Amino acid sequence: MFIDYRRAGLPLIIFFFIGGLCLNTTNLKAQQNPGDSVLTEATIENVVAYALKNQPVISQALADEQIANYQVKSKLAEWLPQVNFNYLYQHNFQLSANVIGGNLVKFGVNNTSAFQFTLNQTIFNRDVLLAKRSGRDVLIQAKQQTEAERIDLAANVAKAFYDVLATERQISVSAENVIRLERSLYDSKAQYEAGVVDKTDYKRAMISLNNTSAQKRLYEEQAKAKRMYLKSLMNYPENAELKLVFDSAKLVDDIALDTLQIINYATRIEYQQLETQKRLLEANLQYNKWSFIPSVSANGAYFLNYFNDEFSKLYYKSVPNSYAGLTLSFPIFQGGKRRYDIRQAEWQLRRTEYGLEGLKDVISSEYSSALANYKYSLNNFYTLKENVVLAKEVYDVIDLQYRSGVKAYIEVLVAEVELRSAQINYFDALYQVLSSKIDVMRALGLLKY
Repeated sequence: MFIDYRRAGLPLIIFFFIGGLCLNTTNLKAQQNPGDSVLTEATIENVVAYALKNQPVISQALADEQIANYQVKSKLAEWLPQVNFNYLYQHNFQLSANVIGGNLVKFGVNNTSAFQFTLNQTIFNRDVLLAKRSGRDVLIQAKQQTEAERIDLAANVAKAFYDVLATERQISVSAENVIRLERSLYDSKAQYEAGVVDKTDYKRAMISLNNTSAQKRLYEEQAKAKRMYLKSLMNYPENAELKLVFDSAKLVDDIALDTLQIINYATRIEYQQLETQKRLLEANLQYNKWSFIPSVSANGAYFLNYFNDEFSKLYYKSVPNSYAGLTLSFPIFQGGKRRYDIRQAEWQLRRTEYGLEGLKDVISSEYSSALANYKYSLNNFYTLKENVVLAKEVYDVIDLQYRSGVKAYIEVLVAEVELRSAQINYFDALYQVLSSKIDVMRALGLLKY
């Protein structure tokens, strides 16, 4: 629904002005609400939504949409009648004169003034025709740029989320291993003090505990850095707590993906952007061809002229005059400029068509690479998942045999290292398969935000 504010009158304009102030006040209060600046439940869906709402890059893209919208409206406004008013006043200190019949005759009066109302209506002009033809695509182009920014941001935030989860799981595994090694250290020390074994087992247990504690510390520092990176992507308050919430079973369920999907190039935002650019260049080509058509406009004016030698009586009587006319403008020769502009526009359009064909090859390559990485990551995940079960069984058996005096402590340490590696690699693999799934969906153009 469109409202003609010129007919709406002052009361309706004031109503909208007051309404706008109320909305701005409400928005300001919402922005100042401390509860809106942090997440109480940082699931991956909430984290991505928060980033899309608060990241300045998205806000800038939305601002660009508004700029493009008003640019189009500004150009289309030139189709409407252009009405202008001029006020003129001139005081002649010396009147012009000429010799007529041997006598010096002065012309004019000491004071002149005029009220001038002019009107111009464009009938044909290639600039406004271009705005009308390409305005919709300009707006689409701005929206597509926003969508591209949202897709990039969402993909990066999701990957960073999974990366933080993987690192935190590594910390949890290391913490469990520290507890297990502390128990082993206590047992080996007790056996050493009882004279059952020499001090080698005790020292090996101490070395293994120190190494695991150091590794845990490394993971903790990495988690801090990765969490700060995630916050920066989200534009999240630096000092606010961001406790990630996830369901392990759901993460495992989310790794599933149909690997038989066929590429549809039109679903990729990059392809859509090039198609929009192609349409804009087609409009530009037509714009240059229109340069051989004259520009036509209708114009008119109404003047109120005032003349008097005395300023006090200047506006007592007006002398009106008016006219209406038609203006046709056509450049006859410009040194071949119009022809060269057309050739340039044709090559720009052809270059974009080549770009569309090249982009298809790039998309196909991206999809093949992403799909290969996903399949490898998925197979690696299931292999490492089985390794965790096997490594746990091996460790439990060897640890029991050591306590029974059947196995040497070195075998316990080897089993513990294998179990820790299997557990850490398992969570790394889970992150990799989820990350590679995002790449596949992005290559297929299935990420929509």
